[in-house]
Amino acid sequence: MSERNEAGAPVAGGRGRPARVVVADDQTVVREGIVMLLGLLPGIEVVGAAADGEEAVRLVAEQTPDVVLMDLRMPRCDGVEATRRIRAEYPHTEVVVLTTYADDASLFPALQAGARGYLTKDAGGEEIARAIADVRSGAAGLSPQVQLRLLERLSQAPAPDAAGQRGSAPGGSKPATRAELPDGLTVREAEVLALIADGLSNAEIARELFVSQATVKTHINNLFAKTAVRDRAQAVAYAFTHGIRRSS
Repeated sequence: MSERNEAGAPVAGGRGRPARVVVADDQTVVREGIVMLLGLLPGIEVVGAAADGEEAVRLVAEQTPDVVLMDLRMPRCDGVEATRRIRAEYPHTEVVVLTTYADDASLFPALQAGARGYLTKDAGGEEIARAIADVRSGAAGLSPQVQLRLLERLSQAPAPDAAGQRGSAPGGSKPATRAELPDGLTVREAEVLALIADGLSNAEIARELFVSQATVKTHINNLFAKTAVRDRAQAVAYAFTHGIRRSS
């Protein structure tokens, strides 16, 4: 849980030093406005501002920030490619996308590239601070609209058929068998993945499945290793791509 100030707003830096943030946006007015807004938020220190993805990667190498607020559509190197490079080369730096676009063609590539947060540019200062605090603590920093979009698409995705392909099953949903699941997932691991995609915490998953939180963590570690996802945001995208969801 992120720390909050006396007014109840999240403090991105939490205990200890402030969150070091780089802002990447190709529009000067927007970039300067975001920097100014962040300067007013407690627990945040802006250590650089980039006009494109190439500059963002360079600033991460120089400044070792905790978080990059990343626009998606930029010249030379777009936000998805910059995110992929940053997460591969500087894994201790998290990426929160801050963009005008919340369509699937923007959302899923960004999450698959390693972004742990995704906000649209109508987000307020408190929402941005919460996303920064969340990704620093290991959680996903997704706006409510983005979470809803992910869940809607996941619920619409057909379940895998017996051949492992997504398709409609007559008579409604049925529990998947191990043979139908991708990447060697067990049925229990797929259940845990579906609950992650539904937005449940480890404690809520444990209550849902009547197991301990330690057992849930073991399943999550195993399914992350098998699917090569790095965090819960990527796990949601993986679940959508492979049609893994709770049976209706």
